[in-house]
Amino acid sequence: MKLRLGLPKGSLQEATFQLFKQAGFNLSVRGRSYFPAIDDPELEVVLMRAQEIPRYVSEGVLDAGLSGLDWIMENEADVVEVADLVYAKNTDNPIRLVIAVAADSDIKSVADLQGKRIATELVRVTRNYLRQNGVEATVEFSYGATEVKVPQLVDAIADITETGSSLKANNLRIIATILESTTRLHANRKSWDEPWKREKLQNLAVLLQGALRARAKVGLKMNVPGERLEEILAVLPAMKQPTVSQLIRSDWVAVEVILDERQVRELVPALKRAGAHDIIEYPLTKVIP
Repeated sequence: MKLRLGLPKGSLQEATFQLFKQAGFNLSVRGRSYFPAIDDPELEVVLMRAQEIPRYVSEGVLDAGLSGLDWIMENEADVVEVADLVYAKNTDNPIRLVIAVAADSDIKSVADLQGKRIATELVRVTRNYLRQNGVEATVEFSYGATEVKVPQLVDAIADITETGSSLKANNLRIIATILESTTRLHANRKSWDEPWKREKLQNLAVLLQGALRARAKVGLKMNVPGERLEEILAVLPAMKQPTVSQLIRSDWVAVEVILDERQVRELVPALKRAGAHDIIEYPLTKVIP
């Protein structure tokens, strides 16, 4: 049996391949092929635009796929959400669909868009948002280079931003956020009802989420004199409790802990002052709670 999985081609492709590698799956693709090789005989992978994946999953052409919540909503796809995977092209943060106008525009709020023209790739989502806010405006599909259309061609755009740098570079100002979107592993409903495919997808979700969870964490190991253990434990944060083990034929102990990477640079000097020796920091591949 095989599970047919759609993965995004384009800007999110490299980040997705890296995530799968961290989760234990090696993907390789030759040239412009749309069918990558993967070292799991139970998976058949197809590369396609993220915009299209939810529709093909909903229609059963694919068993499952990875695409943003924004595109699931835009396609009005009737799918099962298996896992929320918070990663993007450049960061591990959600992306935002925002409405932006020229920096010197008189438009200050969503209400000011009444009767205006807006360009976007996410036409349905944008229209629904405006309708919910009681605004009638012309929303047209943009085939790309959306940022450069303001103000010569349209009054505003609804566009995806990860860091906001591209909007600033094009002298645009955000007036509203329509939604925050993350990548979702989603499944066709009939495929989800098949026990083998459901278990395969659940296993995949555990590994992918474990890989993402590990990205912000590191492990620390150290040796500690027995009489300084309580002082060290008072300094250490932990996901639960540090692991402490007795060193053979010694009154020293080994201490191991998992923690946020951002804590390490302040923590290591404090541990050294508290009496820790032989401190080792190591990266993590997966964290499975």
